[in-house]
Amino acid sequence: MTRLLAVVERDLRRFVRNPIVILSSIVMPLLYLIILGSSFQGTLKNLPIAVVNMDNGPQSIRVMERLQALEAGPGYIKVSRESDQGKAVEGIKNGRYKGALILPHDFSRNILKGNRGEIGLFLDNTETIASETIRNVVTAGMSNIEVKFIPVRERNARAIVRYIELYKKVDYDQSLIPGIVIMAIFLGTLTTGAFNTVMDKFLGLDESYLLTPLSKRDIVLGLVISGVIITTTIAITVLFLGSFISGIHLWNILSPVALLSAIIIIILSILGLIGMMFVILGRANHPRIVGVLGGFLNVIFFFPSGAIYPTDSFPGWLKMFAKIDPETYSVHALKTILFKGENLTAIRGDLIFLTIFALITLTIATLTYKREL
Repeated sequence: MTRLLAVVERDLRRFVRNPIVILSSIVMPLLYLIILGSSFQGTLKNLPIAVVNMDNGPQSIRVMERLQALEAGPGYIKVSRESDQGKAVEGIKNGRYKGALILPHDFSRNILKGNRGEIGLFLDNTETIASETIRNVVTAGMSNIEVKFIPVRERNARAIVRYIELYKKVDYDQSLIPGIVIMAIFLGTLTTGAFNTVMDKFLGLDESYLLTPLSKRDIVLGLVISGVIITTTIAITVLFLGSFISGIHLWNILSPVALLSAIIIIILSILGLIGMMFVILGRANHPRIVGVLGGFLNVIFFFPSGAIYPTDSFPGWLKMFAKIDPETYSVHALKTILFKGENLTAIRGDLIFLTIFALITLTIATLTYKREL
């Protein structure tokens, strides 16, 4: 019994002496509750749509009133007015809007004459859940628009919503491809660069570095380059296997320029995340800490990125975090390249953010790397 208690005491002491593991065991479940609970909230809300009203007649005013009621009441949509149809559609392409509602100049006249008043609804169908939500909300809101004047043919007087999907249809499982590629990148960066440093410390191999003329920059950049090579290979493999499984043949729909653009996004994402791992985990001295913090970091960076759930429906504080989450920009850039067929110009903002993030994290990682016992 004494020997048994000695083993128990030793293990308890070792656990108590590692406050990071204790703290993580308490804090991580609570953070999971907050992050996951805020990321998946059932019905989507605050989906931004543009409205171009070229009519300004009595029926178009009623349509605007319906939309404003949906915005102020259930809050499913967030309405912005645009004066030009081209600007509204361009807003969908660059991610500002999820949809655009076009009221033609003869909408009210057709309704009052007893004809069908047609409304155009452009949708970003690469966001499957968001586009279906907007479609259902607008359809329900436009049905049975009240007519105060008696039309000539009352039976046929109604508003018809014509849906225009801007891109080739993307199923929900296919829309997850950018997200799984980013998850593969995260796991690859977690198990290369910084993790190798921690393992070297744990096994005592890092002491051999002190006998060489290697500088901090040599060590960090060497581990970064090897991590980029390994993780890029993993990410590209996951991209093509994931597309094959979900029924998208990227090798048939992607041009060489688009494929190169996707690879550039992948490499920039890897550089930024490897640098971040060095900054956060570079001073750890036990692989267990990497394992504990790895799961925590995956949750707080992956789920708010918009890979699974549109960021527009997040609460305000989570939207602010999504704006500084590098995975948000990686997911958006890959979706734009893979599903919208755009080039690097369309994702200029994503490229700038990912480049700056990579430069900052790699610089901090090099400066803070400890080349001593």
